[in-house]
Amino acid sequence: MLTSKEQKRAAEEISNSSNNIGKGTFLEGNIETYGNIRIEGKITGNVKSKSKVALGTSSQVQGNIIAQNADIEGEVKGKIEVTELLVLKATAVINGDIITGKMVVEPGAVFNGSCKMGAVIKDIKIGENGLNRAIPQQEVKNV
Repeated sequence: MLTSKEQKRAAEEISNSSNNIGKGTFLEGNIETYGNIRIEGKITGNVKSKSKVALGTSSQVQGNIIAQNADIEGEVKGKIEVTELLVLKATAVINGDIITGKMVVEPGAVFNGSCKMGAVIKDIKIGENGLNRAIPQQEVKNV
């Protein structure tokens, strides 16, 4: 049986992991992670992270984003919920509503939707949609 100290260390290791969806990659399906994720490719589906989501300049996400922190340089068509800090870089294009604790918007960023800041956002839960059951394999293509 794991002690609480071992559990805390294991949770920290999981949240410090990094994931990368490279430029030229197309992913259809939802992504859930405890760690950071950087997206340079195209995603059709929702992205959920207990850590940070970073979208590069070539990224396109059609779906909702839920994260603790987020830096966005690419395009998002969907709702964005960030518990702490959302940064919209100059190249960001957002078509959807935003709910965040704090937000930085650089000159040049485009945002079409409503925004609620300072709102208390519920805890981010990973795996609550039945991830213990078999998951159909998602299609990944290089474009």
